[in-house]
Order: sequence, then structure tokens, then C-alpha cells
Amino acid sequence: MPWKESVHRVEHFAKIYSQKIGIKKEVLLKTLWGDYYINMKAKKIMKVDQAKGKKPLFVQLILENIWSLYDAVLKKDREKIDKIVTSLGLKIGAREARHSDPKVQINAICSQWLPISHAVLAMVCQKLPSPLDMTAERVERLMCTGSQTFDSLLPETQALKAAFMKCGSEDTAPVIIFVSKMFAVDAKALPQNKPRPLTQEEIAQRRERARQRHAEKLAATQGQARTEPPRDGSALDTNPKGEETKGDEHQVESMALKSLPQERNNEESFIAFARVFSGVARRGKKIFVLGPKYSPVEFLRQVPLGFSAPLDGLPPVPHMACCTLENLYLLMGRELEGLEEVPPGNVLGIGGLQDFVLKSATLCSVPSCPPFIPLSFEATPIVRVAVEPKHPSEMPQLVKGMKLLNQADPCVQILIQETGEHVLVTAGEVHLQRCLDDLKERFAKIQISVSEPIIPFRETITKPPKVDMVNEEIGKQQKVAVIHQTKEDQNKIPEGIQVDSDGLITITTPNKLATLSVRAMPLPEEVTQILEENSDLIRSMEQLTSSLNEGRHTQMIHQKTQEKICEFKGKLEQYLTGRKWRNTVDQIWSFGPRKCGPNILVNKSEDFQNSVWTGPAIKASKEASRYRDLGNSIVSGFQLATLSGPMCEEPLMGVCFVLEKWYLSKFEEQGASDKHNEEQRDVVQDSQGEEEACSGGGENPGLQDGGSEPLEKKTSQKGESSLTDCYGPFSGQLIATMKEACRYALQVKPQRLMAAMYTCDIMATSDVLGRVYAVLSKREGRVLQEEMKEGTDMFIIKAVLPVAESFGFADEIRKRTSGLASPQLVFSHWEVIPSDPFWVPTTEEEYLHFGEKADSENQARKYMNAVRKRKGLYVEEKIVEHAEKQRTLSKNK
Repeated sequence: MPWKESVHRVEHFAKIYSQKIGIKKEVLLKTLWGDYYINMKAKKIMKVDQAKGKKPLFVQLILENIWSLYDAVLKKDREKIDKIVTSLGLKIGAREARHSDPKVQINAICSQWLPISHAVLAMVCQKLPSPLDMTAERVERLMCTGSQTFDSLLPETQALKAAFMKCGSEDTAPVIIFVSKMFAVDAKALPQNKPRPLTQEEIAQRRERARQRHAEKLAATQGQARTEPPRDGSALDTNPKGEETKGDEHQVESMALKSLPQERNNEESFIAFARVFSGVARRGKKIFVLGPKYSPVEFLRQVPLGFSAPLDGLPPVPHMACCTLENLYLLMGRELEGLEEVPPGNVLGIGGLQDFVLKSATLCSVPSCPPFIPLSFEATPIVRVAVEPKHPSEMPQLVKGMKLLNQADPCVQILIQETGEHVLVTAGEVHLQRCLDDLKERFAKIQISVSEPIIPFRETITKPPKVDMVNEEIGKQQKVAVIHQTKEDQNKIPEGIQVDSDGLITITTPNKLATLSVRAMPLPEEVTQILEENSDLIRSMEQLTSSLNEGRHTQMIHQKTQEKICEFKGKLEQYLTGRKWRNTVDQIWSFGPRKCGPNILVNKSEDFQNSVWTGPAIKASKEASRYRDLGNSIVSGFQLATLSGPMCEEPLMGVCFVLEKWYLSKFEEQGASDKHNEEQRDVVQDSQGEEEACSGGGENPGLQDGGSEPLEKKTSQKGESSLTDCYGPFSGQLIATMKEACRYALQVKPQRLMAAMYTCDIMATSDVLGRVYAVLSKREGRVLQEEMKEGTDMFIIKAVLPVAESFGFADEIRKRTSGLASPQLVFSHWEVIPSDPFWVPTTEEEYLHFGEKADSENQARKYMNAVRKRKGLYVEEKIVEHAEKQRTLSKNK
């Protein structure tokens, strides 16, 4: 728009007036905004207080000129327009000058007077910082992934900080390039595939070859006319030159060669969007490709310092590859220009990396460089669909197309579930539609079938309610009803499982060697949020703990990392206060699911104690090494239980499982007896060895054979009895028992579903506010804030909307408001659905309000049944109710 162009060219006006008035350009720019005016006689900039009624400097110098142009064009003052065009030295075409639409004339004048391309380029050059101005904090943040600190990096890696700061282009400087994303372009758009214009010499050569071919054709036709062709056509076979056959062969070969480039041109080519931080990127240079999970420690462990082997001869290192920079491109909007080299500090496109880079990577000539942090996106992938081809024979094309889509879109995720389904995870409805269109038209180029959107949910538990469904305080009558209801629920729990009044579950393994007592408690919302925010730190803590348990001391805890862990622990202690949370933080055994989720396992057992905190203040007990394998089985059962809850097999969130007791008495007795038997066998073996030594080892071979067989049988019987029995391995029994205990501990508590929520920003006029609210309330939305934008009649509405109700929301709100409201949806958080999915009326007031069947819509139950149906689980619903015999008009005969 011309107005935006004029604002971008403020400095252009300042430069012109500084030359006319004789005031410095910097002074003009500082005083353009504010209560300043210009005194043309004194050629000074003065305050408005000294001369009232004067216009501000910005209005006087800039806006009046633009207003005069608009006034002349709108009033069609031909003389004034010609005067402005002549004074500015512009050349306006006759067609634009005679056009009846004033917008066309204003656009034609302003595009030459104040071109936005020059303004943007000048603004980029002046405002964007130079690569040499990179701060040390930004360099350290780029080089450290997750919870890692710069001081904890290797000395060789820390030495690269100087190369970042210097941004040198010397041959000795290490080449460091960061690939932020991959994007797909048509192969025809690449510079090497574009048809280039022919030179005059090439045109003359082609003209000469065409004349020669024409002369040869004329000579061949004249020779055929002189000689009579035989009837059997043998002349073609006996032709010594074989011109006709050779011509056909050449034509077939040229057709085959032409078809290959056409197929290649129809394919998509991937270009890496990258920036050079150090060194010069040259075409044909060999370089390391470092994946996001690459670790310089692994490389230096396998390859010693000062290696002189070629890059191709190095041993394989995880997440590292070697490639050649094939093509370098200058990104000119949609156009690509080929380059031979790119100096540091520039943005470029790199071709030929589609086989080495998936989404982002770091290219470096020095393997001690760490991988950079991948880009973080505000939009979180949350909407899933299952994709399959309409014709099963086209499954390979679908797999290939989904790989290309995953590489081209940095915000999409591709998953293959255990059932074999190919799942596409996107940020929302619009993003999903765009990904499906690209998959059908660009990457797979086949017809596909798409399932209904798969919306993720979370399962949790809450505190027992204090009021019933009709907002009345729960009294004795309600308590009796709830007790009867809980007793009915407890009857569903199989025999052999004890349920305490406060929800403590006691369960025994099938072989009766171990007994577990587990209780489930809801975590405070602040603790759940802290666990979600510190997932990277929890993951690094788990890696440190596993390395220490395995006896590897390669990963040392740095001081800053230890400080972060202590800070994280302090936050948990701040919110986990009270009698029931006493010493809970110190007794945290694991996080879940996947050992970094928003659920915790607390070990309060006196027999065995373990903790996730790796600090020096907390030490493992003496029995940790003995029971470590069994403890891992308990943790594995907890991980499985938090990965799929009992309601609809969705992950858990905000739940604390407390292992109150853990009895292993029989196992210990058996272990002690096995140890005693081993000692007796050692004594027998020693005595037999002495007898063999005395006898010379060769007098009675039969006795030796007879003595060795019982020992082998005894050892095999010992291994079978201690490790496995008729119920399977003991570790597997512990995993299954712990999982069942966690699920039953959840079922005796008030269970709730958690829905994914969008933050919805809507801009609408005051006329359609009621319609916007109607659409939001229909889809279970909730308005948080409403404010009016200053200077306009537009309202900005902030609301939250469940992701499950967001499909078709944008289209519906546009239809209801006639296009006057436009929503923007971004994933925000998880929110507990207040309704109980298993609720049934229990009091007289609830029976009067909801009826005996209580068949009013339950939002949580609707979501739960939909997920269970999709997963093939049992759903408690009546298909036919109160069925009656069909009545007909005809009488029975």
C-alpha cells in the first residue's frame, strides 16, 4: 500500500529536507516524532510551546506532501498531478495516467517515488545487526543443547567460540553451517535445469548442422528415385550405409535419453535453508553432517586427537555422516541463482543434502563442533489422522511421499503405530488440509484415504467432590450412596486384590513371591506444569542416573547442571507441602511416561530405597545393587501404566503413584537357600578336585563322569527355580503386577479426562459479537477476555476452545458472521473436563433433575466412548432400549 511505502521511506524525506534546510539528518530523525516544529526563517527546530498553532514536524514535512498527492489524484487535478510528477522526475505511462481508478494512479506514482523494495533493503542493511556483532551469550546458547552448559563442553568444542565471534573467511577458519530447515522446490526451477539462451556461435552451428541434414535427405531421396526398389524389400537390408536403420536407432536412443530428464524434472528437489557462521562454503568441499543427537564425546572416544585419515576412512560414528557440497544457491525470492562459494554471515541454499538431512542439521569441517539447537515452533503438532492408499498396491508410493513430506515440513510428524497405521500429526485443521494436498499432488501423487481426526486426550484423577451434580453439599445420604457405589465398583476388582478405605491397593505376584502396595494421588497443577517445563532436564537426569548405574562415569555432572537440578528440586518442594507430601521429593523414584513425563513414582518402602536425585547428599542404600533389576521391573511397570490409562488407553498426566510397601521375604529366603546350596557345591567341588589330584586324574574316568552329571543338573535346577516358574520370569511378573496395581489405584479414585485446548484470538466488529459468542458456546468454548482496539470498531476476543471441537470452527464462524470475524487457533494447554465420565445419579435431587436414566449429554463420556470405539475397546452402551414387537395394520390370520 502507498501509505506503508511512505512510512518506510521516512529517511528518504529526512535526507531531502536536510539538504534543503541545512539541518543534519540525524537531528531531523530524532525530532520527527514529538512536539517539535521547524522555523523556516531561522532554519531551526523549536518546541511547540514557543509558537502555538504550528503543525508537528512529521505532519509538516511528510504527511502534508502525501496528503497533497492524494488530494490531487482524488480531485483529478491534472495540472497539479503533472507538476508533482515533473518535480519528482517520474515517468508515468499514458495508460496509468488516463485510468479512471484513482488507486491505479496513486500506485503508479508512489511505486516510482517511494519504492518499497529500496526501503526494505535499506532497512535491512541499517537495522539488522552484522554477523560480527554476535554476542557471546548467543554463541553459547547455540552450542548448548537441552540442559547442557557451555562450561561442561569439551575444550576442543569451547575453542570454536572464537571462530563464531570472529566470523573469519580465512582458509584455516573452520567451516560451520547451520541448516535450519529443508524445503521442496520443483526440479525445473533449479538453475542447472533451466534452458539457457543460446549464443550467436551456437545458433550458427545449429543452422549449419540443419543444412547438412537437409542436403543428406535430398541426396538420399534422389538415389532412391534412380534405382527401382525390389518387390520383396531386400534393398533396406542390403544397404551398405544403413542410413534408414541407423536413423531410426538414433531416434529411439534420443527419445530414451529425453525421457529420463523429463522424469527427473517432474520430481521434487530439496534445498537446505542454511547460514554460514564461520569459514567459506565452497562448492565441491567435503564436510561433516552432524545430526541433532550427535555427541563430540563419542567421536573423540573412537578417533584419537590429531587424526590424519581422509573423511571417508573414518570409523562410523552415530548421527554423523560425510557429504560433498554439490550445489550452492543464492535465494532470490522464488528464483535460485547458482554460486561457487559463500562467505561467512550469509544465508544460502544447499542442494544435494536430502539423503543426509531430515529436518535440521549442522555442517562442520571440525567434528568437535556440537549440533545446534533445532528451531522451536509456537504451533505444537496435536491433530492426528491415519492415512492409507485407496489401492493397496500403491503403498510404497505413500511411504515415500510421507518421508518427503516429513522432510519438507518442519512442523509435521510422521508415525507408524504398532498396528501398522501410518499416522500424520499436524498443528491444526488448516495445516492438516495443506499437508494432505501436498501429499496427494506433490510427493506421493496417488489417491489416499484419510481417517477421522485422532484427537489426543490425557487421563488424570482429582480430589473427591464436595458438592453433587445439583450443586448441593454432599451429606450423609449422599455419602451412603457413594459408599454403595464404591462397593459396587470394588466388586468389579478381581479376587486377591485388597482395597483399603483410603484407596491403597495391595496386590501379589502370581508366584506369591512379592507383594506390592500402591496408592494414587493427584498432583497440584503447579507441579504438573513444572514437570512439563523441565522435561529436558529430567531426561538428562535420567541419562546421568543410567550411566552411573551401569558403572560408566563418562558423563560428569557440571556445577551449573547441578544448580539447575537443585533449583528444580526446590520448586517441587515449594508446592509439595503438607503432611501427605512430607519427604515426597526426596523419595521420587522415576518420572513417567518415557521417564520424562508429568507423573511421578514415589518409593516409601523401608526395605528398598532409591531416588532420581544424583547429588552427593542423597546416597543409595546398600541393597541397591542387589535389588536393582527388580527395581527396574517396578519402574517399567509404572512406565507402562502411565503410558495407557484405564479409561481409554490414553497417557496419564498429573498423577503421583506411591509405593507404600514392597515385600520380598520369600524371595530373600530362596536367595539365601540358593546361596547356601552354592557354598555346599563349592565344598563338594573342592573335595572332588583334591581326590582327582591325589588319584592322578586318569585312573577312574567313570567316577569323574558320574560325579559331574549331578552337579550340572543341580545348577540347572537352581537357575530355573530362582529365575522362572510356571508363571514366567519373575521380572516380568513384577512388571505386570505393578502395572495392574497402578491401574486399580486409579480406578478407586475420581477419574477425569483432560482435553487439549486451543487459544482462540478472534477479531470481530460489534455487530457480530453475539454470533461469535453463540458459536463459541455451541462448541464448549470459553471467553477469557474482550477488549476494543483503539481507533477502530473492532473487538479482540480471547477464548479457549477444545481441539476436539475445533474442526469446522473457522468455516462456521465465517458463515455466521458473513466473513466479519476471523479466528486464529494455537495450541495452549491441557485442561481437566469437570464432568465425571462414570457418573450416575445417586440422590433423590439428582434423580428428579436428571431422571432415572440420566441420559443427558455427558461431554467426558462422549469423548471417552469415541476413543474406546476407535481403539476397539469395550463400550458400555445400549444399542436398543425398550424394544417392542412391530405392529402391522393387517390382522393376524
